[in-house]
Amino acid sequence: MPRSFRFAWFGFLAIVFAAAAGCARSPSTGPDGAKRPVVGVSLMNLSSEFIVMIDKAMRARAEELGVELVVNDAQRSPERQVQQVESFIAQGVDAIVLNPCEVEASAPAVDKAVAAGVPIVNVNSETKSAPTAFVGSRDEESARLAMEYIARRLGGKGNVVMMHGYMGQAAQLKRDAGAREALAKTPGLRLLAEQTAEWDRAKAVALMENWLQLHGDRIDAVFAQNDEMAMGAVLALEQAKKKDRVIVVGVDAIADALEAVKQSRLDATVFQDAQGQGRRAIETALKIVRKEPFDQETWIPFQLVTKENVAEFAK
Repeated sequence: MPRSFRFAWFGFLAIVFAAAAGCARSPSTGPDGAKRPVVGVSLMNLSSEFIVMIDKAMRARAEELGVELVVNDAQRSPERQVQQVESFIAQGVDAIVLNPCEVEASAPAVDKAVAAGVPIVNVNSETKSAPTAFVGSRDEESARLAMEYIARRLGGKGNVVMMHGYMGQAAQLKRDAGAREALAKTPGLRLLAEQTAEWDRAKAVALMENWLQLHGDRIDAVFAQNDEMAMGAVLALEQAKKKDRVIVVGVDAIADALEAVKQSRLDATVFQDAQGQGRRAIETALKIVRKEPFDQETWIPFQLVTKENVAEFAK
């Protein structure tokens, strides 16, 4: 074998072995030299302010507890989410935190983790397949709080339109169920129209504009299944100079929504504790890794936010 060829061959082998070594995650150590647990995180969509809040809470808690996070954005794709979980398993992470895109389509990600013996914690949203643990809030409760507020404001009579989130995602399904339960208890409230705006503010503006053209002054209230859509509805109503006669309620209590409630632009929102969910998800994952007792389900309550109590949440 010519000398130049031997050098090229050995160089090629070195690259191959280096690449192979890179596929397995090398143990990370903390200041005390102890191995840091590694947790893979697949988030539904980091273009959502609420999901960003969960992400920040998880990162902060992980830093406090000496946990290394590997965070991926699924960009609303359950298929990408399954691939991300497969990658986490191949990397040998100690646990996975999944913020599912959809109830059905994200379930294989849970199945793969369970089959591989890797603990998986679902945060904020549920899947058809059962994870090792779940941390979140009861989405039916948020819709009931919103609809009950609307019913009180309207004296139990009026026409409501409902903006759905991303269809098939757990929050959309359960907020729909909770809203319908509340409507059934108030016969004077009528669901005039409903459609998805996919949790998106710009799409909600367009949807609200369309509804105003179709239904005009028959709309008395808007229930948007998240604050991004609620703010879109507010913008469209303000542009049409109709906000003063239409009640708008959202869910999540993001910063924009809280400010809008303070300014009386948005009538109410329902606080969902993103910080609590993110922190508890990391705490639960770490307990499982350390084989400590843990809660298989952690439910964090929703709270209605109006102008009367918004100062408590704006802090």
